[in-house]
Amino acid sequence: MFLTQFTSCINQGYHTYMYIVLCGGQKKWNMIFTSVRKVEVAPAINLVHVPVYTYVYMYTGICTLCFNFSASVCIVQKKDTKKMFAMKYMNKSMCIRKDAVRNVLKEQEILQQLEHPFLVNLWFTFQDEEDMFMVVDLLLGGDLRYHIQQGVKFDAERVKLYLCEIALALDYLNTHHIIHRDIKPDNILLDEDGHVHITDFNIATVLQEGCLASSMSGTKPYMAPEILQTASADSKGYSFPVDWWSLGVCAYEMLRGKRPYDIHSNSSIADIMHLYQSTHPHYPSSWNPTLSDLIRQLLALDPQQRLISLAAMSKHPFMSDADWDAILNMKIKPSFVPPKDHLNCDPTFELEEMIIEAKPLHKKKKRLAKQSSKGKDIDEEMQAQLDSLNAEFKVYNREKPNKKETTSKGNETNPEERMEDGNTNQEGAITTSSIEMPVAITENTPDKEQKQQEEHEEQQRQEEEELTSQQQQHSSTPSGVSKQAELPTVQQ
Repeated sequence: MFLTQFTSCINQGYHTYMYIVLCGGQKKWNMIFTSVRKVEVAPAINLVHVPVYTYVYMYTGICTLCFNFSASVCIVQKKDTKKMFAMKYMNKSMCIRKDAVRNVLKEQEILQQLEHPFLVNLWFTFQDEEDMFMVVDLLLGGDLRYHIQQGVKFDAERVKLYLCEIALALDYLNTHHIIHRDIKPDNILLDEDGHVHITDFNIATVLQEGCLASSMSGTKPYMAPEILQTASADSKGYSFPVDWWSLGVCAYEMLRGKRPYDIHSNSSIADIMHLYQSTHPHYPSSWNPTLSDLIRQLLALDPQQRLISLAAMSKHPFMSDADWDAILNMKIKPSFVPPKDHLNCDPTFELEEMIIEAKPLHKKKKRLAKQSSKGKDIDEEMQAQLDSLNAEFKVYNREKPNKKETTSKGNETNPEERMEDGNTNQEGAITTSSIEMPVAITENTPDKEQKQQEEHEEQQRQEEEELTSQQQQHSSTPSGVSKQAELPTVQQ
């Protein structure tokens, strides 16, 4: 019923309201009126070198994807391909005030290097006067946290496939010298077919050869012992094994509905370390013995004794029948497919986000024009930081290098070459609906649209050259993110 109403609403025109009823646990939401608009994002905010999108505007509720304190996420559609994406937009001033700029820039640079079937991949980045935009894969199956809280039963075979898919992603990250540092159910998203994808690289770091990370970063219930030990003076640092520990915690939580250790975001480091030394996780006798052994190896306190690689996992008895090539190519059908008849997120949380949205994106054009006419004053220090951020946040288009590669190969490409308290902490997690989004209506004919797209791409090329020239003139500091470990904060 909801999907029918939604589709009808989209098809009726530009500015329509629809009546919906959502149930969230014991709470019923009646008479919620949501505005659904089609907005041309790129022309409205004078973007440079950006594909044109049609934005299906729904405030920050219903089909919203939620990130962290300084970001909102909406669903957008690329007009030439009709493909839907998630678009994360972060307010520049807010990021500066929250001291989050370095993490945003680092996340951008890391994601530009990556493309893998079991990651949430970055496609485009751009900016305007107010916000930075990151366009990524749209995943409509919700996150593992939601499904665990809904009491979904994860049997051994289901967990095996998830372990394999995440292990392939972690192995890929390790080959790129990247530690994610925040593997948890909130950051593991499901697509419509039930495959898992790692998201949120906000506190990820890149290690130089022979270096160790040394900062206290992550979400406490999923942090490996060696990360917590960085609080002591004799800590030697840590490396890639910390992500495999977190994977073990997630696997245990999927099977049992709770974590192996009773740790919360307000637990002290001393208490957590004492817990690690004095207690041992319980492995129910009903579990597959080889699966219990695999999780036990992932949760080894000593990283030297821990299972920390794809090679080691593939040799474990529990994985003896795993077809890794088929898994990598998504040919193994997941036994759990997220339902498409209701929201795969907490409606209460989503509707609260809808209510508190202060600067909805569809009003941006008028708001920027109004601010420009008033000549809004900004203090010198803030302006200097904004200027620096404008120069450092780079325009990115993943499709552009792919187009060059296609041309050089005679239009042939090989797909294989393109390869907290956990119950309350939603920072960094994308939560979205599994509703099949209808294609927004456009008034242009295919021929006219193609011609406009060609003209737009030529304009993009010229504007990109001008933008690059301007950035070289105004940037006084080198762009990019250092590959040394930095000091992000612990997720609460």
